Amino acid sequence: MNQGGTKQVAILIETGRSYPRAILTGVRRFLAEKGPWATFVESYASGEVIPEWLKSWNGDGILVQTFPSYHSESLLDVGVPKVELRSRRYHSLRPFVGCDNREIGRLVASHFLERGYENFACVTLNSQDFFQERSDNFKEAVIKTGRSCRELPSPEGGGAIDYESYMTNLIDAIRQLPKPVAIFATSDRLGSYVLDACRRGGLSVPEEVAVVGCENDETLCEFSVPEMSSVNFDGEGVGYAAASLLERLMDGESPPRDPILLPPLGIITRESSDDLAVRDHLVSRAGRLFRDHLGDGISVSDVAKRLNCSRSTLERRMKAALDRSPKEELFRLRMNRIEYLLIYSDFTLETIAEQVGFAQSTHLHAVFRKRYGMTPGEFRNRKRPK
Repeated sequence: MNQGGTKQVAILIETGRSYPRAILTGVRRFLAEKGPWATFVESYASGEVIPEWLKSWNGDGILVQTFPSYHSESLLDVGVPKVELRSRRYHSLRPFVGCDNREIGRLVASHFLERGYENFACVTLNSQDFFQERSDNFKEAVIKTGRSCRELPSPEGGGAIDYESYMTNLIDAIRQLPKPVAIFATSDRLGSYVLDACRRGGLSVPEEVAVVGCENDETLCEFSVPEMSSVNFDGEGVGYAAASLLERLMDGESPPRDPILLPPLGIITRESSDDLAVRDHLVSRAGRLFRDHLGDGISVSDVAKRLNCSRSTLERRMKAALDRSPKEELFRLRMNRIEYLLIYSDFTLETIAEQVGFAQSTHLHAVFRKRYGMTPGEFRNRKRPK
């Protein structure tokens, strides 16, 4: 234990998804800044048992994603500080670092509401508290606006399911929803089920059904048809905060009473929710033209001309449908696209300016700094995955 002053830490984590891998990146960043541990990383999947070597391991601390209850029971015998990274369900007194599910629910509701949706549904699992927290807080945020939110059928347990039978039930449930409808899936796996049900049921996405998943697992999101929007967790921030907490615990600090919860970084908007849900077809067509021609420097007057209407008519009808002007909507779309390109591309500011319709990168720089209180470069450094 603590040979030569170097702390020995076991990291028990599932590495098959993007979020746990981001957690490891955050742990590595902490160690690069604060000094090394002798780490023992054990990658396992849900349902696997805690490794036998841990029972006789002479270490100093553990970072763990606990799955079934016997994981927790096995860890009780290892008398070193531990930080939980997945769920408080199996050991509520263990220090916990994770995502703020209340903020996740509110974020998704806001994403749909600003696009004009009036009909909402969610699909979740009952196997973990955090799934239910996400759906409960999404429904709460929707209901506060005077709207309702329906629940779609859930696959039993979240493990092995009769997929074809579940698809039949899910297709029938989605068909019965009033359209257009916005659906929040509390995991990307569930989101992929919803998209498959829409494809099989002949429902267009996002025109009839918009879908947002949760966790932004890039493999699931980018292989979905269409590509799926998803909540982007701050996995790296969770990893860094967990490593920092474990370091303090190993140095003798008392564990905190409350969990450490980090808000999501935002929603990565892909095709599955990239639309406006409004009954006014003029407004819907205008929004589509704005999105399709961001890089052309399109203006509100250009769109009004293409739609064969006056600018004042477009202003009045978009304000009535979205509670914002065409100019404000165009600006919102440009800022969202700039954020995405800063985080997920290596494009220079000049290239980004061209792609979103700014004539000069200096103008983009000034507008961005005024809106966000930081330069585009500072935003990129803070937000992008390391």
